[in-house]
Amino acid sequence: MIDVELAIKKGELQFKAAIPLIQGTLSYDDTAYHLPISYALTGIPVHDRNTLLEIFSRTKDNPLVASEFIIAKKMAQYGKEVSPYTGFIGDSTIRKLGYSLVDGSILGLALIVGSPKSAGSAAAICRELQEKYMLTFLAGPVVPSLSSAGVKLGLDYRLIPLGSSALHGVHFVDIIARVAMMFGGVTPGDMQRLLTYAAERAKAIVIVLPGLSDEEIALVDGMRVLGFPILSLGDYLGGAWIPAIPEDIVKKGMELKCIRVNVTAIPIPMGCSPAFEGKSIRKEEMYVEFGGGRSPAFELLRMKNPGEIKDGQVRVIGPEIDSMQEGSANPLAIIIEVAGKTMKKDYEPVLERRIHNFVNYGEGSWHVAQRDLIWVRLSKEAVAKGVKIEHLGKLLASKFRMDFPQLLDAVSITLITDKEKVLAAKKEAEQVYDERDARIKGMRDGDVNTYYSCTLCQTFAPNHVCVITPERPALCGAISWLDGKIAYEISPAGANQPVEKGSAINALNGEFDGINKFVKKASHGEIDRCSLYSVMEYPMTCCGCFECIALMLPEVNGIMVVNREFKGLTPSGMSFSTLAGTIGGGAQTPGFAGISKGYILSERFLQGEGGIERLVWMPAQLKEELKMRLVKKFNEQGKPDLFDKIADETTADTIEDLMVYLDDVKHPALTMKPLV
Repeated sequence: MIDVELAIKKGELQFKAAIPLIQGTLSYDDTAYHLPISYALTGIPVHDRNTLLEIFSRTKDNPLVASEFIIAKKMAQYGKEVSPYTGFIGDSTIRKLGYSLVDGSILGLALIVGSPKSAGSAAAICRELQEKYMLTFLAGPVVPSLSSAGVKLGLDYRLIPLGSSALHGVHFVDIIARVAMMFGGVTPGDMQRLLTYAAERAKAIVIVLPGLSDEEIALVDGMRVLGFPILSLGDYLGGAWIPAIPEDIVKKGMELKCIRVNVTAIPIPMGCSPAFEGKSIRKEEMYVEFGGGRSPAFELLRMKNPGEIKDGQVRVIGPEIDSMQEGSANPLAIIIEVAGKTMKKDYEPVLERRIHNFVNYGEGSWHVAQRDLIWVRLSKEAVAKGVKIEHLGKLLASKFRMDFPQLLDAVSITLITDKEKVLAAKKEAEQVYDERDARIKGMRDGDVNTYYSCTLCQTFAPNHVCVITPERPALCGAISWLDGKIAYEISPAGANQPVEKGSAINALNGEFDGINKFVKKASHGEIDRCSLYSVMEYPMTCCGCFECIALMLPEVNGIMVVNREFKGLTPSGMSFSTLAGTIGGGAQTPGFAGISKGYILSERFLQGEGGIERLVWMPAQLKEELKMRLVKKFNEQGKPDLFDKIADETTADTIEDLMVYLDDVKHPALTMKPLV
């Protein structure tokens, strides 16, 4: 039996002896937050021994800070641990997780450290956490134990192996610290606000297995100050840790943090959870595929009148999986018919897009794209467990009824694998797609008087308010105006509310008195004015999960856009992470705006500053991703050469190089009205 209180004292003494011996530089890659825990607590960026010692004395030998120093030094000295360990997780990955942390697909965070008594018991705990929508981090011997039991690890499975020792669990804390600074507007150095934020908003639990050293016990116990319950499966006595048994440890931890989830098991031979949504099924893992350019495939969701369909009915028309050759590409039609008293035809495309999510929830199923461009795979492992085409239908029928209980009274699924019948049904689907496109094609902001808000991210950024219009999607890129409209109609008390735009204060910048009134109330009085189309005057606030940042470059009289996937330095002299760290957390920062990739293609793109002609630089990867649509847009505007005049890191990676490049190509931004 281990006396926790005694172990903590021993661990703190060992930290105190070890820290003064640390030499050299300390840093992590892909972060604007230096060593995030010490930076969040003190506001001081640590990069060398002198600042390290100063902070360690200031934080009263805090075991969280000490562990961060030790792990950062090991990484600086020996590099990142090899796969499967992730080590420090960069800012860009955390920002990608941002939307999942607020849309309900991740309900909370868990850390598991130590050595399990049995791999099977640890695997069962991890499976329960996956099924209950928890994002789980692992540190120490639990990682190889799970691997030996065949458990798939990695961000794609929401089981993230941080490092080979429990001390690497400190990365769990540095993630919480950065979430507070990125999304919550917590100022580095405001220790009390950080602790309050972590306790009230970070739905986090810690599960402790046997085998921790004194230093590791001190680290884990130090997490209690952040409001994390410490649940123990080991032989630990004393202290404030909560004893538990494997069968109820997840339930107990979630109850302590008031994390509520209602999960109904779907009777199919594979797991079903958002935890599997990010996985991929590579060609060598695939048993069979559909679509993806190798065979005809499409999906369609149609509304029917009540009584026309039988709830829960799943039909397969054509060959089943056991009649398909391993490795083959086969035709597939996914036709979903729904009925409900409050269902409307306008809801069809929004619900249809959920097919992508739901198919990916299956542990052995994979889905890409939409409409008649879909690509679906089933894994060898899933088929070996008995998964058939029919089970995709059962998964879809169950998830639609679970997720839209107030909207749908009946769901029926038809899956067609007969080629001729797929092709015949596809012609009808294409007509439906055309009809839908005709209804929304050309919709402009001026065509409607009501926009929609999104305050999902107030879970982490309490004062952030997104205003979504037909021509400006949410800055995360995940929600369109139509999505917001339908979400409000389905859930009138939800995060998407109607916003009457009112009278124009500045039509060019997109400032309206009705929007200002709404934003002031929804931001709890923090934001008085908001411009939808300007980066310079009263830009929209930013939460932290924006796809891109648009910022002013006064030296070249233009606007630069950088996406979160870009890891290098921009001509502003800052990386995406550094830029994002200055504008997130619900801040309104003139000269900077968080935006979606789709907004770059909008006619309203930074209209207040002159629009797309101000765009002078973007990363090559983003430029290539948008190339076809941008070229088409420029051709329609009579500016066919504008695409090639936009610089990227291959033509200009400093502001000086950018000035020369833009002058050489005679970019129109150079002759436009001065930005400042």
